[in-house]
Amino acid sequence: MASECRPHRWLAVLLPGLALSIGWGIRGNFGHEAGAAIPGALAAIAAVLASGRPDWHRRVAYFGALGGIGWCFGGTISYGHIIGYTQSGDPTSQLYGFACLFLIGFLWAALGAAATALPAVLSRDRLTELFGPILAFLGILVVQEFAYPAVSAYFGNQGVGFGSAHRQEDPLYWFDTDWTAALLALVSTGIYAALRRRWDRGCSLMAFLALGWWAGFLLFPVLLDWRLSPPRGDSWAGCSGMVGGLLLYLRREGLSSVTRATLTAGLIGGVGFATASMLKLVEMLSGMQLNYHSIMEQSYGLINGIGIGVAMWQLRGEPEVSDEGTERRWTDWAAPAAVLLLIPYMNIRQNPEQWIKEGAMEPLLFGMQPLTWMNLVFAGLGLAGIGLMLRHRTHPIAILPPTWLGRGQLLFVTLLATVVVANFERALPNFAEGRIVTEWIITLNAILVVTLALAFSPSAAARPDTASESSTKWSLSVLTAVCLGSVVVNWAVTRAAYGDKQIGGGTLQIRFGPRATAVEKPKAGAPHP
Repeated sequence: MASECRPHRWLAVLLPGLALSIGWGIRGNFGHEAGAAIPGALAAIAAVLASGRPDWHRRVAYFGALGGIGWCFGGTISYGHIIGYTQSGDPTSQLYGFACLFLIGFLWAALGAAATALPAVLSRDRLTELFGPILAFLGILVVQEFAYPAVSAYFGNQGVGFGSAHRQEDPLYWFDTDWTAALLALVSTGIYAALRRRWDRGCSLMAFLALGWWAGFLLFPVLLDWRLSPPRGDSWAGCSGMVGGLLLYLRREGLSSVTRATLTAGLIGGVGFATASMLKLVEMLSGMQLNYHSIMEQSYGLINGIGIGVAMWQLRGEPEVSDEGTERRWTDWAAPAAVLLLIPYMNIRQNPEQWIKEGAMEPLLFGMQPLTWMNLVFAGLGLAGIGLMLRHRTHPIAILPPTWLGRGQLLFVTLLATVVVANFERALPNFAEGRIVTEWIITLNAILVVTLALAFSPSAAARPDTASESSTKWSLSVLTAVCLGSVVVNWAVTRAAYGDKQIGGGTLQIRFGPRATAVEKPKAGAPHP
C-alpha cells in the first residue's frame, strides 16, 4: 500500500538497483541496444516510485521512455575482448582491461542517468520538445533497416550486414561502429527542423549528441589510432564524444543538477562494471559450474541501479515540475506506448529465431515466418492500445488506478512481467542447470521488487533542500578518487588470486607486448567499397 510518509532512502537506492539488476540479466540474453532499454526503463520507473514526488509520478511514463532510450546508447560498445584482458594473466593487460571496463561503465551509466534525470527538472514544454526529434530519428532508422539489404547488394555484398560474422566485409564498415546511425541522427534532425521551420531545444540536444559522437570517433580511432580492443568495434569513442556533447548541452541550458546526476551515476557505473568483473573471477575459485557471466551481469546491473538511485535521490530537492499546458499532448500517449509496446517488441521479436534455432518451432507456420505472426500480434496490441486511449478520453477505463502512483506501479509491474516471461520463454527450449542462476534468480528478484514497489512506495513526502554547489563538487571529487582507486584494487585482487595464470577456458586476449593478440583486420580508416 502506498503511504504518505517520508520516503525510505534504502528503498530509493535498493529498488532501482534490483530493477536494473533484473533488466541487465535479461539484457544478457537479448543483447545490444534493444536489450539495454529494458533495464533503463525499469530502473527509471523504480526510482520514480520510490521518490515520494507526486510531480514525478505524473511523468512516470516519460521517465521510463527516456530512461530506456538513454541506456540504449551504451549497447553499441564492445567489451568481450576487454573482459578477456582481465582474465589473461598478463599484468599489464589486466590493469588495462579493468581501466577500460571502468571507462565503458562510466559512459554507459552517464548517458542512461542523464536521460533518466531530464524529466525530473524540465518544464513540460522543454520535455515534450525532445520527442519529435527522437521519433524522427527512430523513423529514419526503420527506413535504414529496410533499405540496407539493397545497399549491400549494390556493393556486391549480398547477405553481409551489421552484426554478421563477416562484418569486416560490410561495405559500410568503419571500425565496426554505428557511424551511419550518428550520421542519420543529424539528417533526421535537420529534416524535422526544416519541416517545422523551427529549431528547438530538442533538435539542439540531438545535434550536440550526434556531433559529439563524431568528434570522439574522429579524434580517437581515426586521427590518433587509439583503439580499445582491435579488431572489435570502437563505438566507445563515439559514446565518449556523446558524453562530452551532452555535458556541453547541459551547461548551456543551465541544468547543473542533471550534470551532477550524470557524473554521479557514471562514476558508480564505472566502478560497477570493473568490480563485478573482478567478483566474477573470485567466485570462479569455488570450482562450481555456474553461468558466471550472467552473475557478473546481474551484479553489474545492481551497482548500476544503485548509481541511478543515488543520482535520483540527489534530485529530490529540485523544484516541483508542472505539467500544465497543452503542448504536444500526444506525447502523453507516446511515452507509455514506448514503454509497453516498443521496448518489449524490439526484444521479443528475437525469440522466434532462437526457438527455430533450438528446433522448438518450425521455420514456416501456414506459409508465414513465426516473426510475421508475432508482428501481427503486436500490430493488434497497437491498434487496441490506440482505441483504448481514445476511449479513455471520454469514458475512463476502470482498470487504470485513480492515482498517478498507482498508474506508475501498474506500468512497472506490466513491463516487468512482460520481459521476465519473455526472457523465460526464450530460454525454455534449452533450459539446463546453468539457467538456474539466470531465469530462476531473475524471477525471484522480480517477485521481491514488485513486493517492495507496491508495499513501500510513498505517495508524497517532504523534499530536502538542494545540495550546495560546494558540497556537490567535494562529493564528486571524493567519489572520483574512490572510483579510480577501485580499478587498482580490482587488478590487485585478481593478481593475488590467480597470479600469471590465464583464467577460464576462453581465447587468450593480451593487449600489449610481444604476445599481444590484438590485431586489426582489415586496416580500417574509412569506409571502403
